[in-house]
Amino acid sequence: MALILIIASFIFLWIISLCKIFLLPRTPFTKHFTLDGRAFRKRNVLLVIAHPDDESMFFTPTINFLTSRGHNVQILCLSNGDADGKGNVRKQELFQACVSLKVPMQQVKIVNHPDLQDGFGKAWNHDLMANIIEQEITSHCIDMIITFDKYGVSGHCNHRDVHYGVW
Repeated sequence: MALILIIASFIFLWIISLCKIFLLPRTPFTKHFTLDGRAFRKRNVLLVIAHPDDESMFFTPTINFLTSRGHNVQILCLSNGDADGKGNVRKQELFQACVSLKVPMQQVKIVNHPDLQDGFGKAWNHDLMANIIEQEITSHCIDMIITFDKYGVSGHCNHRDVHYGVW
């Protein structure tokens, strides 16, 4: 009997989800990338991440959407990911991933600051990050910033710190 109730609950939730998808009006995401719905304007978008691989693990769909619409994506990686002594390897992997994501190498910046080193339990200075991010915003005329939510997606302390550095 309990199994039947669980299955019925899943089916009910599935039907509700389908109704929401197909019956509720939606504002297309692309509307946010137009001026009053009139003329398309290419945006300068800054993606701020903590480590090489964050772009692939958490932001690939976002990067693909933006580049496919012609927006100019800059990636700021606040560490080289050297927690296991493989910072140079991870740095190269980030550049290789960006080739696949159609983000030119000159639009990718990796910071290797002594106060922003990869690792659990290493708190990052939010003011330092804010200054670095502000420099990128100014030098690339950034219209929009994308980064982690306050939970850091995966809960990694460096991801959470990046959120607060942007905030």
